[in-house]
Amino acid sequence: MPVTIRDVARACDVHVSTVSRTFSAPHLVNPVTRSRVLAAADALGYRPNRAARALVTGRTHNIGLIVADIANPFFPPLIKAAEGQARRRDHHVFVADTNEDPAVEQELVRALAKQVDGILLCSPRMSNANIERLRHEVPLAVVNRVIPDLPAVLMDVAHGARQALDHLSALGHHEIVYLSGPHGSWTSREIGTAVQAGAREHGLRLRVLGPHQPTETAGQGAAEQVLACGATAVLAYNDLMAVGLLEGLDALGVPVPEQVSVVGIDDIALSRFTRPRLTTVTMPAAAAGTAAVDLLLHGTSDGASAAAQVRLPTSLVVRQSSGPAAASRPGSPRTALGAPR
Repeated sequence: MPVTIRDVARACDVHVSTVSRTFSAPHLVNPVTRSRVLAAADALGYRPNRAARALVTGRTHNIGLIVADIANPFFPPLIKAAEGQARRRDHHVFVADTNEDPAVEQELVRALAKQVDGILLCSPRMSNANIERLRHEVPLAVVNRVIPDLPAVLMDVAHGARQALDHLSALGHHEIVYLSGPHGSWTSREIGTAVQAGAREHGLRLRVLGPHQPTETAGQGAAEQVLACGATAVLAYNDLMAVGLLEGLDALGVPVPEQVSVVGIDDIALSRFTRPRLTTVTMPAAAAGTAAVDLLLHGTSDGASAAAQVRLPTSLVVRQSSGPAAASRPGSPRTALGAPR
């Protein structure tokens, strides 16, 4: 026979309603009593019926997590951290992927709305207006997006991008390209604003190429455009684009960093294994996943409509793909396009 809530109540000599509250509203139960109930439930092997709890409390103890591209190595650490934090808070996570499509993103929010207590939108591609409409259907929190009165976790990518630009300027680069990310990306706009301001302060010539899909293929395809600009350094929207650019430049016979320096953003694991190893900006994806779950559950538990913001720091990691501008290297004239190395 399966263990029931009444068995747990008898085992620790409390009323059935106390056991029920221990699992559905633990903050309403005396901590000593709650510990006794949980210990008895564990010893007996009792597991609460989530479907029944949902009918009583109106809460599913599930949350949705929607990411722009689950194949992008930036997202798995965020997803893993969010799932771990949700489990610690007695919730489960449904993960969905939009393939960078705002229409799919909107469909997924509506599909999940009745099955979850709230949804995390990670790097959403929808317009602010659509997100504002959807928040009336289900509680939302966002990662790397600013929506008025909506909880948000923001990685300070502008600071990291500015560090990258200062680094390239200090190496003597005056012609720099920013390979921008997808249309509708808050992160791409933040990077663009930061590097444009930095370029003005340093007196640099900055070219913005894009928007691009945040993929290796897009980075590889941009190699000839970068060279046509006469740039000696490139900051890419993310590491995948930077890795693709390394591949494209290599195919054209262009040495990195001797002729062109390349800097990415994200610090995915792959960035440590490219040749040359990629200079990049570390983005705290795991910390963002943990913080986003806490923000969402805080808002859904107390009915708060407004929004806290959590800002997480970023930092530049200098590796081998960035170096002095070709003109700054004694005895190292710039290599012509396609010249042998």
